[in-house]
Amino acid sequence: MSVRYDDVIGPLRAAYDGGAQRRDSRGKAPWKVAERATFLNRLKKRGRLLEIGAGTGQDSVYFQENGLEVVAVDLSPAMVALCREKGVEAHAMDFLHLDFAPGSFDAVYAFNCLLHVPNTDLPAVMDVIRGLLRPGGLFFLGVYGGGSLTGEGPFEEDDHDPPRFFSFRSDEELQEYARGSFEIVDFHVVGADENRFQALTLRRSV
Repeated sequence: MSVRYDDVIGPLRAAYDGGAQRRDSRGKAPWKVAERATFLNRLKKRGRLLEIGAGTGQDSVYFQENGLEVVAVDLSPAMVALCREKGVEAHAMDFLHLDFAPGSFDAVYAFNCLLHVPNTDLPAVMDVIRGLLRPGGLFFLGVYGGGSLTGEGPFEEDDHDPPRFFSFRSDEELQEYARGSFEIVDFHVVGADENRFQALTLRRSV
């Protein structure tokens, strides 16, 4: 039987609640900073941005400091609290229940969070995100995957407790899921092996 998103939400929330302070103390790798800046530069206007899976709010703060009106969501209440401490509007929500008005964002940013959504529910999550974007709005989707990273299930060697669920997709699979809801503006890969990162910029067609 296929794993469903509802099955993994509880363990994911517990894992990220427990690791929130540790994650907040980490710096950001230069390549991650570069990916973030590239997406910011693609935005033609400084409108309203939704960051999903926002973690401790480091990226949300960056976008906010660069003139965007930012709303952050995360599954973990502990992560949401850290976002709010940084002055970011933040809400505890899962990806299938993003409680915002349709078409209320100019951009959506999702860095290393949709790899926790099982393939069975990824198309529905993509449709939810599409519905929140205004026509022409951009969506950054970045996940580890492809190459030696394949399959889905709990990562038993994970440094979080309980071990988190991951879904790794090939480049072709990920782009196919993306095309179900969006137009692909850019796709590229950073790194290799267990640090192989797939970066997509997607657009909601008018």
